[in-house]
Amino acid sequence: MKSSLQVRAIPTDDHLAFIASRRSVSFLQTPAWATVKSEWRGESLGWFAGGELVGAGLVLYRQLPKLKRYLAYLPEGPDLDWTGDELDGALSALAAHLKSQGAFGIRMGPPVVTRRWSAATIKAALADPVLAQLSDVPADEQDTEALAIADRLRSLGWRELSTDGGFAAGQPKYNFQIPLAGRTEEDLLAGMNQQWRRNIRKAAKAGVEVTRGGREDLAAFHTVYAETAERDHFTPRPLSYFETMWDALTGEDPDRLSLYLAHHEGDLVAATTLVQVGEHAWYSYGASTSAKRDVRGSNAIQWQMIRDAMARGATVYDLRGITETLDEDDPHVGLIRFKVGTGGEATEYLGEWDLPLNRALYAGFTAYLRRRG
Repeated sequence: MKSSLQVRAIPTDDHLAFIASRRSVSFLQTPAWATVKSEWRGESLGWFAGGELVGAGLVLYRQLPKLKRYLAYLPEGPDLDWTGDELDGALSALAAHLKSQGAFGIRMGPPVVTRRWSAATIKAALADPVLAQLSDVPADEQDTEALAIADRLRSLGWRELSTDGGFAAGQPKYNFQIPLAGRTEEDLLAGMNQQWRRNIRKAAKAGVEVTRGGREDLAAFHTVYAETAERDHFTPRPLSYFETMWDALTGEDPDRLSLYLAHHEGDLVAATTLVQVGEHAWYSYGASTSAKRDVRGSNAIQWQMIRDAMARGATVYDLRGITETLDEDDPHVGLIRFKVGTGGEATEYLGEWDLPLNRALYAGFTAYLRRRG
């Protein structure tokens, strides 16, 4: 049966109005994100049932070298009724529109949570030498309806991407989140492990001061961020990237992006960025100095962001991605240990999925990306 849903480009204002009506939409699905990702071309799309806007998404088009053909990417989107009867039709309408725009393939990351693991469950799993990865651990919550969406996608020709490689712009399948709804600051502290509570108290006793910064403070943030990149062996983004991100996100909503600075006796010891859309807040970038690590500026700054997000109506504080390793010999296990200390929960999303529209061009482009590393 032919779907009654129609897909077409929508103005930025209509897209923002739809986002404002939703409890949670990824910041990667806001119109401003197309400005941040300047190497892509952005387009806001709407799904219409008659004249009613019932879904929306940001599409980023990446051009194939030397050809006017594109990979169409919807990071952590689109925002649809993923469990509704119209899903097949909604995705078919999306494919038809994007193909008409010159897309040879589509990549998307459905914002659908399939499983959750509590901090207590993960802590026990980390202590079990038999368990090597999170997917081996029985989940505390499992959404069978969400898991069934994967079968629907496969039946429509979509392919799930591997989580240990693939596209450079890919988003994590596993995230760590702290539920905030109905909880007090005392509840949140009680949920943290002893080390986190001790570090928060130690920072306060040492006189660490956490403040909100402005655009003019991005340079100071970037200095600490570059130091962190060298220490942790990753390639830092340039200062201009963060300036563009600030201008785009705060231009869309003054409260969309916040910069936090932790000082100790006048020295900047940690700096972070926080993004919030509706009731969902994300810790997006963090940095700390090697000097004065003992004053625990990183714990102090996280605690301030959590409290501020809750005060602004957030029901989820998102610490973003984790790998699923539980192996003590894997250097990535430290990240999950740090985040588990907050007392939150690991969440598994459906992951990212591709739909080839032109198989030859799709195969050529994915090979090109692999060569680029």
